[in-house]
Amino acid sequence: MNIPENYIERIYSGWLGKIIGVRHGANVEGWTYDRLQRTFGEISTYPYEFKNFAADDDTNGPVFFMRALEDYDRTDDITPREMGLTLLNYVPDGHGFFWWGGYGKSTEHTAYANLKGGIMAPRSGSIEQNGVSVAEQIGGQIFIDVWGFLNPGQPHRAADYARKMASVTHGGNGIYGGMFIAACVAQAFIDNDIEKIIQAGLSVIPADCEYNRMAGTIIEFYHSHPEDWRQCFKYVREHFGYHLYPGNCHIIPNSAVIVLSLLYGQGDFSRTINICNMCGWDTDCNVGNAGAIVGTMNGIDGIARSWIEPINDFLCCSSTIGSLNIWDIPALASYTANLGYKIAGERPPKTWCEILNAKDRYFHFEYPGSTHAFRTDSDEVSCKMILSNTSEAAHAGNRSIKITVPKAHAGNAVRVYYQTYYTPDDFDDSRYDPDFSSVLYPGQRIETYIKVPKDVDGIMASLYVKDRNSGKRYYGPKIMVEAEQWVRLSYDIPGMSDAVLSESGIEFMPGQRFIGRGEFPITIYLDDFRFMGKPCYSIDFSKERIERWKGLHEMVSQLTYLRGLWTLEDGQLSGSYCGGVAESYTGDVKWKDYRFEARIIPKLGEFHNVNFRVQGAMRSYAVGLAPNNTIALYKKSGEYNVLAQSEFDWINGHMYTIEIEVVGNEYTVSVDGRNLIEYKDETSPYMHGQIGFSNFGGSHTHYAGFAVEGI
Repeated sequence: MNIPENYIERIYSGWLGKIIGVRHGANVEGWTYDRLQRTFGEISTYPYEFKNFAADDDTNGPVFFMRALEDYDRTDDITPREMGLTLLNYVPDGHGFFWWGGYGKSTEHTAYANLKGGIMAPRSGSIEQNGVSVAEQIGGQIFIDVWGFLNPGQPHRAADYARKMASVTHGGNGIYGGMFIAACVAQAFIDNDIEKIIQAGLSVIPADCEYNRMAGTIIEFYHSHPEDWRQCFKYVREHFGYHLYPGNCHIIPNSAVIVLSLLYGQGDFSRTINICNMCGWDTDCNVGNAGAIVGTMNGIDGIARSWIEPINDFLCCSSTIGSLNIWDIPALASYTANLGYKIAGERPPKTWCEILNAKDRYFHFEYPGSTHAFRTDSDEVSCKMILSNTSEAAHAGNRSIKITVPKAHAGNAVRVYYQTYYTPDDFDDSRYDPDFSSVLYPGQRIETYIKVPKDVDGIMASLYVKDRNSGKRYYGPKIMVEAEQWVRLSYDIPGMSDAVLSESGIEFMPGQRFIGRGEFPITIYLDDFRFMGKPCYSIDFSKERIERWKGLHEMVSQLTYLRGLWTLEDGQLSGSYCGGVAESYTGDVKWKDYRFEARIIPKLGEFHNVNFRVQGAMRSYAVGLAPNNTIALYKKSGEYNVLAQSEFDWINGHMYTIEIEVVGNEYTVSVDGRNLIEYKDETSPYMHGQIGFSNFGGSHTHYAGFAVEGI
């Protein structure tokens, strides 16, 4: 079967449906039906409005688990073991991403500990290893929608991928639920009959399993009582309620709610997710799954703008890699679609090839209604700006974004921008503990195209970036925009010290010809906004700060970490751990060739490193001060292995400058200006990745600062 013609846009609507559902249920997660009824009565909108919705396990999982296809194998030959290693690579140890409720209590925590201890998938999530109660909790299906996105119209193939991924953390009905959801999403690309979609989901799991029995019973009840979903939920609560299944969040009661809401929602997106939310229990999980199915089935036009606009195409995650924790949903949809075409062995439509294969951050606005998480700002607090997707004009393709300023004034700037770094102040809570690295750095280039109509002729425009640390904006060349034609703007961001770029955008300034006009409207079109180029910047850790979230969550700005105690001491980054490996990272995972210099102070112990080409917790290189007065070059593939060593006398308490030059698969290491190691990795070298810091064996290390320059 060929991939459906509208596959790319339907992935976008499926992801929106998933994210809307998770947001819809997030702040009432764990509430009972009765509590929701007393508080809200009939739910028809989001129960809570967030500044920005922080990370959630329901979206973390699908976003990062599909990277197994990029990191290992895109075909159905991929193994549960490789999917388990993907989990270990992107999931921080004991914080963020999942609910870390304890071994034997949280299914994902249990499976992670098994994997970390050498018990590989599928045994890591199995009933045989963990028992029925742990293995059959809800997580087998909440992270699984993406395998349906990747296999449109192929429910059995989607279910096979889902079976492998769910087996990493779950067993029994925990796996069957994942297979069911993935198959339903896959079928939703080619079917708009919700009962046929459900039957496609049930066709991929054993006929005699509890999951199938539950779904069949609810379908029968629906046919007998098609008008009253509340009566059906009463039946669910009595016959499939929490009291009948072990653990704190079993998959069967919550799956019953999903099946109920799909049937009684009758394909209507709003009705489906509202019913699902009003049932209670694990609301964000259930509504997320239901939203993914109906969002995929209906497409963008079937989702009301009142659900979409508060999200503004932004998705926050909480993986080990900070530059992958800031997503715009069109970029996520394109990443997913690109993998889907590769799985199917098909080429995407010519009009989408450049978008799907873009190597840089590319904001193209081709998805209907998309904003790519762009935002507006102005010098006047009272200035109201409207940002919308439009087909009225486009530099390339068919769409752009339209910025409307109903009441502008001469001399007062208006701005449209993409937020490139986030802090605790941008969120209402610390849901699943996100940390970030910027997605744009000094030394890189930004460019875009703008167009203004004739009555705005004479407006000034310039690209800019904003440094969060200083609050200062840095501007590119300012130009007078000529009306009625697309004008290219480009800005090479200068190298900087002690900066974190938090915004990148365009500032528009009505000039002299508007003086005396009082209030006047402005319309601007923006298209093809890109980040590209190589970094050039340095950081002194005395200028960084602790990002303080709520509760126990805090982290050094610009950094994420795998494990260990990472903080600021005496104006320096401090890293330590009770044993094993401590690691912390920053930068962009897409960086390729660069020089990385770090000032390192060994405080205690024998292993003090800096890392480069970091692709997550399982894959990186490191250079460090090592035992017996040596410096060592390591490669990490799950475990650190020494590639090369050289004699170097070092002592605790002294500062050393380590410089690594990384070009292709060749690495040159110098310490305090002495060239000590040259090495060429000819065995599956890592060709891109972040930078980072690490130590082993209970060591304690300080870092005064670092510098990165692309080559």
